[in-house]
Amino acid sequence: MKNKLSRFGKFLSGMVMPNIGAFIAWGFITALFIAEGWFPNPQLASIQPYMLKFLLPVLIAAQGGKMVGGDRGRVMGAIAVMGCIAGVGGIDGEPMLMGAMVMGPLAGWVIKKFDQAMDGNMPVGFEMLINNFSVGIFGMILAIFGYYAIGPVMSAILAVLAAGVDFLIAHSLLPLVSIFLEPAKVLFLNNAINHGVFTPIGAEQVQQFGRSIMYMLETNPGPGLGVLLAYMFFSKDDTTRQSTPGAVIIHLFGGIHEIYFPYILMNPIVIIAPIVGNAAAIFFYSLFGAGLNGPAAPGSIIAFLMMTPRDSMFVSILGVAIAAAVSFVIASPIVKMSGAKNLDEATSQMQAMKAEAKGAAAPAGEAVAVSGPVKKVVFSCDAGMGSSAMGATKFRNRIKAARPDLTVTNSSVDNIPADADVVVCQRVLADRARACAPQVTLVVIDNFLADPNLDNLYKTLAGGNDAAPAPAPAAPAKETASQPAASAMNGVLLREGIQTGLPSVSKEEAIRAAGALLAKLGYVEADYADAMVERENLVSTYMGMGVAIPHGTSQKKETVKKSGVVLLQYPDGVDFGEEKAYLVFGIAGVGDEHLELLGNVCNVLEDEDALEKMKTSSDIDFLMGQLS
Repeated sequence: MKNKLSRFGKFLSGMVMPNIGAFIAWGFITALFIAEGWFPNPQLASIQPYMLKFLLPVLIAAQGGKMVGGDRGRVMGAIAVMGCIAGVGGIDGEPMLMGAMVMGPLAGWVIKKFDQAMDGNMPVGFEMLINNFSVGIFGMILAIFGYYAIGPVMSAILAVLAAGVDFLIAHSLLPLVSIFLEPAKVLFLNNAINHGVFTPIGAEQVQQFGRSIMYMLETNPGPGLGVLLAYMFFSKDDTTRQSTPGAVIIHLFGGIHEIYFPYILMNPIVIIAPIVGNAAAIFFYSLFGAGLNGPAAPGSIIAFLMMTPRDSMFVSILGVAIAAAVSFVIASPIVKMSGAKNLDEATSQMQAMKAEAKGAAAPAGEAVAVSGPVKKVVFSCDAGMGSSAMGATKFRNRIKAARPDLTVTNSSVDNIPADADVVVCQRVLADRARACAPQVTLVVIDNFLADPNLDNLYKTLAGGNDAAPAPAPAAPAKETASQPAASAMNGVLLREGIQTGLPSVSKEEAIRAAGALLAKLGYVEADYADAMVERENLVSTYMGMGVAIPHGTSQKKETVKKSGVVLLQYPDGVDFGEEKAYLVFGIAGVGDEHLELLGNVCNVLEDEDALEKMKTSSDIDFLMGQLS
């Protein structure tokens, strides 16, 4: 149940968080230019309702559609939510933020199902016509559905929720929210609650009253500040005590609340302090009708005060101080009397919990936490043509005996399939992967061929089966000198595309040499080598085991004329960071023609003797035979 709630919460927050900048812009316009703002200006204040009623719902729906249905889902979501907006009165109706959270994913799901039904059944020459008209027709149908059904229903639900909040405030019960909210923070469910629930309700209250207390519930830095101050003055451990001043600065001014989570994990009973501290602040804010104009993201005192209305500045500051003081008073005796865990141990525990909550890989040696059944694993790199293809092939060969039902494929990190359950990518690409597919389990690695987190993922998906990896498929019959190969895989690899016995050079020179050979053989345009170097500067294409596969960035795919692979052999090696590459495969991919060859490269990697011979052999026929 926890995993399901976490996954659902991540999905909700995944629609809102990429658009937080738009929320902040809306909040600033509200704080500055409405009648009660810092610089009242009716003309500029008129921007605010259009942003709230149109811009924010469209952005959320588009993001939700993209998460489920890719770029076509993004367009569908934006179309569909307009029906909801019109259905509740447009500029005069309620903000359809919650409607957007329904219509966006629904639109993405509809177009994804249509695309799946049409896969392989599209009449030749009608692709563009069908693709464009399908989005337009289904978008229109969903907009009509949103007008008559989803918009009014969401409006009613929002009214009930808003009435519930008003009831809690009127009866002084809203402080009880902290009983659930503060533990949820430590479990990394705060973004899901804040952006998935509080933000839509807060937007409705801002529209009516110019401010909302909902924006103050999760972002108040006071409760965590009190816990940190208690450790600063009363911790028995010198290392812990000395670490707190820096943590205070990061928490209070940087807005990174998770900095204090390890201090709670050292003494779990300390959680009582922020619960009571936040409850006291919420009660105080309710008493004085306080609220913010927009979401304070991140939860820094700076952002908190910047979103505070002009007439409530003192109340906002005092509420933060009350939360910190109450939290400090309660936490201090607990910290003073308790034998705490080591801070490093608590930090490691927090990292494991964070990995589970965010769907990231656990530290080396620990199992990867996944939510729900896993049916599809996607390996992603920048362009989706080289590193990820080899990584997917090797992992597929490894796990197919234990999980024959599992689909293992590869993609560009910016075009991760909507039905992916687990995404594997290199560390430097993790943020792009989360932005593209925030709802998936993300496994971060350093090496596509041999990485501890790949071992962890294998153990998790194989159900704890630590048996040896499945053997590679039997290699096809090798070509001999009496049966020379003119080409392999329909011209993807030519004899002229293999160079052996090359002297050692720098990494960039080796990459440019591969690019020049690809251009000479007509696979790419001359400037493709620049894209290969750019790709290498982004993240290394060294795969491990003496093999590198440099290729261009996704932005330079238009310079690829046809799929092709070249092989440059450096018997003395080329330095790729701390490793040496002896076989440098230059890759240019248009379709999937090159993927079979990369699969064969992975098969060769399973045969260490053949791989070692490939690093030094000058026999072109032997090399062609190994890769065919």
